[in-house]
Amino acid sequence: MSEVIRVLVADDHAVVRAGIVALLAAEPGIEVVGEAVDGEDAVEQALALRPDLVVMDVRMPRLTGDAATAAIRAQADEVRVLVLTTYESDASILSAIEAGASGYLLKAAPADELIAGVRSVAAGEVALSPAIAAQLVARMREPSPAALTPRETEVLRLVAEGLSNREIGERLFLGESTVKTHLLRTFEKLGVNDRTRAVTLAMQRGLL
Repeated sequence: MSEVIRVLVADDHAVVRAGIVALLAAEPGIEVVGEAVDGEDAVEQALALRPDLVVMDVRMPRLTGDAATAAIRAQADEVRVLVLTTYESDASILSAIEAGASGYLLKAAPADELIAGVRSVAAGEVALSPAIAAQLVARMREPSPAALTPRETEVLRLVAEGLSNREIGERLFLGESTVKTHLLRTFEKLGVNDRTRAVTLAMQRGLL
């Protein structure tokens, strides 16, 4: 990394992007070398400009921030990514980290937190806002959920296809009450109380 941190800012909202650019450009030792308007643009510019760091939004057209991060890291692993977003759900955080992001900050964070995050990530460190760090620690402390049995997974997959308990029973040659029992056990293992949430959570965890 050069003495000056070269940054590419990727955000599809022009006003937000301009604010981030102005904030970073005013800091000594930071140079904004490009602005990307969507995920695909971010990948193209990152590969062309080879900045030290990309400040990446999550929800963008054409290609999400997570997908763009993964593409950049796969083709230019020296380019680091700092996610800056309004979303702080577990799924969003883990998805960004799994894609290769070195930091995850919220747009509501103070300006000095963003500047510190840029400098930390550019230096090869990890930057997480206090709220995000606390959320990840809490998640790690949660007991691991019990694994679904093959039959429970099969039943839940058919739920995801929109089948009723009766239709699932007919498909799997099970009684309707047996299907219901499998679902109740699945709900308990996933910590949910309805079919929709069970399917959504199972998909997020890669169980379906």
